[in-house]
Amino acid sequence: MARVVVDVVLKPEILDPQGQAIVGALGRLGVHGVTDVRQGKHFELDVDEGIDDEAVARLADTLLANPVIENFTIRR
Repeated sequence: MARVVVDVVLKPEILDPQGQAIVGALGRLGVHGVTDVRQGKHFELDVDEGIDDEAVARLADTLLANPVIENFTIRR
């Protein structure tokens, strides 16, 4: 078994209202210096050794992420 991590975030040109809300809340909590927050999704998959990154990318592109508005990265 191998652990594969897929992180999915909105593309930079897509507005992130949740991230903006977090930036606003940080200011109200007295935390200054954070100018932008981008939120996303984190997936951890246990896969057989035979599952290559190309197969994981197909899975991420069709099931875990919306390729129109999101980017994803894969780490082993």
